[in-house]
Amino acid sequence: MIQAIPKDVTFDEFIAWYPENSEHRYELHNGVIVGMPKPTGKHSEIAGFLNIEIGVTCRNAQFPYFIPRECVVKPDADESGYEPDVIVLDRKAVLAEPRWEAESIITKGSSVRLIVEVVSTNWHDDYALKLEDYEAMGIPEYWIVDYLGLGGRRYIGKPKRPTLSVYQLLKGEYQVKQFKEGELIESPTFPPLNLTAQQIFNAGE
Repeated sequence: MIQAIPKDVTFDEFIAWYPENSEHRYELHNGVIVGMPKPTGKHSEIAGFLNIEIGVTCRNAQFPYFIPRECVVKPDADESGYEPDVIVLDRKAVLAEPRWEAESIITKGSSVRLIVEVVSTNWHDDYALKLEDYEAMGIPEYWIVDYLGLGGRRYIGKPKRPTLSVYQLLKGEYQVKQFKEGELIESPTFPPLNLTAQQIFNAGE
């Protein structure tokens, strides 16, 4: 049974409320609990593909990073909490996280090397709400994988096409580079990652 969703809750109330072993995913957006759309097969396939490719890159390059199975990211000021599709954490930095060991909660942008969101029907959250919060936290790199070209034209241009946006934090603000089709992704954090946008959209097919 799914618990009733309360209104206007704090982050701690959200964590206490979150149903254990739930088949559904939830996020907290400015005090409001939001049920996340169930990922499609392709959405899950892309996220899984990136987990493997980034994980192998970390191992081969001996980067001191890891990819947790799940965690919640809590932005600085807002009563919000997000569960990214992919998150890469710094092994040493998470030691300073007050809520990591007991609750798998990340509160410091310095603990994160990369966040990836694979776009679903709620694309506004990825391009606006989450982007703003991740920038404010100081997360150095943020990808939006819009494999269906769902985002608004102001974000991905016209005509709308599948687009991978790489946001890099420079002097406290995100600067974006976008990649389509056979263009090779440029990742500031993972230069050895030799993938084109289309390979990611196709999940390595």
